[in-house]
Order: sequence, then C-alpha cells, then structure tokens
Amino acid sequence: MRTGAAAGHVGYYHEAVCYDSEEHLLAVVVPFLLAGVEAGEPTLVGLGEHNAELVRRALPADSGVAFLPGGDLYARPAAAIRAYRTLLAGHVAEGAEQIRIVGELPAAVLGATWDWWARYESAINHAYDDFPLWSMCAYDTRTTAPQVLADVARTHPRTARPDGSHVPTGCYTEPASYLAERRPVRLDPVQRAAPVLELTDPTPAEARAAVRAADRGQLPADEVEDLMVAVSEIVTNALRHGDGPARIRLWSGPDRIVVTVHDRGAGPKDPYAGLLPAGNGASGGLGLWISHQSCNHVALHQDDGGFTVRLTAGNPHFPV
Repeated sequence: MRTGAAAGHVGYYHEAVCYDSEEHLLAVVVPFLLAGVEAGEPTLVGLGEHNAELVRRALPADSGVAFLPGGDLYARPAAAIRAYRTLLAGHVAEGAEQIRIVGELPAAVLGATWDWWARYESAINHAYDDFPLWSMCAYDTRTTAPQVLADVARTHPRTARPDGSHVPTGCYTEPASYLAERRPVRLDPVQRAAPVLELTDPTPAEARAAVRAADRGQLPADEVEDLMVAVSEIVTNALRHGDGPARIRLWSGPDRIVVTVHDRGAGPKDPYAGLLPAGNGASGGLGLWISHQSCNHVALHQDDGGFTVRLTAGNPHFPV
C-alpha cells in the first residue's frame, strides 16, 4: 500500500523541491524520508556530497535511510535511467509497494549539457512509471539558472513545499509532447572556428577514419574509440533513415572533439530515442541509444533545414 501524498497513486509520483536555503531543503526532505522509514518503505538519498551530509546530520542516528554512493551515476542520462530502473526493479522484486528517493543532479550538468538532462527529467516520467516510486528532485534556486528552473517546472508534475503541501506546477508537459519540441542548441565554443574537416555522404568507415584523424592525443584512447563508434552509428542512421545528403563537420579542441551529423530528414519519430532502448523496428533508435552510452554529451536539434546530432567526446562543459 502506498503512503503519504502518493497514496492511491499508480506509477511514478514525481516532484521537484526548489529550495532557497538549507533550512528549506531539510524542512521538505527530512519528514519525507522519516515517513518512508516509518512505513517500512525503501527510503533512499541520492544527493551530492554537501547536501547528503546535511541530511545525514539532520536525521536520527541509525535512521534506516540508505545513502546511494556517488560516482558516475549522473555521467550520462541513459545510463542513469538504466541504473535506476535496475535499482527499482530489485526493490519491487523484494516486495516493496512504494520506494522513496530524494536526489539531485550535479551542478555541472545544469549548464552546457542541461539540454539532455532536461530530456532526462521529462523522460523518466515515462521510464519509471511502471514502478511505485515517489521521488523528490532538489534544485537550489540560488544557483540554478532561470531557464533551467523553467524546464524543471515543465518536467515535474508537482512541487513539494516546507509546509507539507504538494502543489501542481501548473505548466507540466507530458513527455511525448515536451521531448518532441524544437529547441535551440547552444554552440560549443569550438564551433565558432571553422571545422577541421567536413565530409558529404561519408561511409561509416570514412566517418570513423575522420574521427581518428582529428585525435591529437588530447583524449584517452577509449574515449576516441567510443566517439568513432557513435559517429559511425549516427552516420549509418542518416544514410538509412534520413534525407540526404548526410554531412559531417568535425572540430578538435584542447580537451574535446565535437562532431555534428546533419541530414535533411525529420529525425526519429520516437520521442525517447537515445534515452531508452529502441523498440522493435524503431528507425535509427539503436544508433542514438549507442551514442548516448558512448559520448559525454549528445545534443539533438530539429529545424526547417533538417535534423542534426552533435556528439562530444572529452569535456562537454563550457561557460554559458
């Protein structure tokens, strides 16, 4: 049986906690966590180091709340979805009727790579909806950009407040609609210079060779190999499913390699392409899924001129 605000709810109960002080954060999450433990529900914290310690100190000793390890959980959205689905499935298999989680994305991903994390926050409304999950996603309004907070409101059905209320955001947008919207993609600073290489209708082998030629030793060999695989997959998608010609442009910076693959097609029909495993017969879905596992940032852009995939290996973060 589900408890608290999620009582009677079927599927994922997804909330934001947009806090403006440590006291605000604790006033929301500590009662949430303690109520979960009291109800015998798996109750987890996936916060960053500072906030995790803040919450740990606010809880009673041996509270029963579990703290998830840090590391690379939020390195890539598709990997985070896969890891959380495995975690949730394990708890359900053990009989959990509700699972509570408080989490937050690292501050670094709220900048240049926010576009794919906004897609993540939207997609998980669907990806976790087959689990009895109640989660709160924490965002510090003192340091989070207004445009990010606007996306948070559109990707979370409700907000949890210190007074114990759970208020609809009023602008929540269903994932299939949100993910299908056209959005501009910020140019990586390396794209302000001329590309070091351009190819039209390359074969996948020629695309892989271009990436290898652009490597100046600034990246580990395995990251270059991963980028080669990703570019090959996206070029294959463009040639098979896009509207030609397919064009590659490649930039090589001091700490990253950036590649765009463009064709004049409409892009994938599946709004979850890249974030969730491709369904049977999904055009190009497998290639985007592989690229989301292989690259440190994947940006998708659709406009009147066609569909562009930008792949980044190395450091994807830059000032915005």
